[in-house]
Amino acid sequence: MGVRGDVMKNKIYILLILIFLTVIPVEAQCAMCRAVLESDESGQAAKGINNGIMYLMIFPYLLIAGVGYAIYRSRKKAKED
Repeated sequence: MGVRGDVMKNKIYILLILIFLTVIPVEAQCAMCRAVLESDESGQAAKGINNGIMYLMIFPYLLIAGVGYAIYRSRKKAKED
């Protein structure tokens, strides 16, 4: 790959790092959960449910990232051989 390809690859890596470091606050509750939890005046139950949903969402993304990295590593190794 030439110099232009290396520059493009570096730009893609920088973009991916920026995307992963960007945090956007989201509401992860469904409409039914929101309706039930809004009746709680302190809001602690809703906050706990929301954090639990976000925590559980991380694992599928980590698994996909792990599989993607394994594929990338095996292809890179095959290309070097």
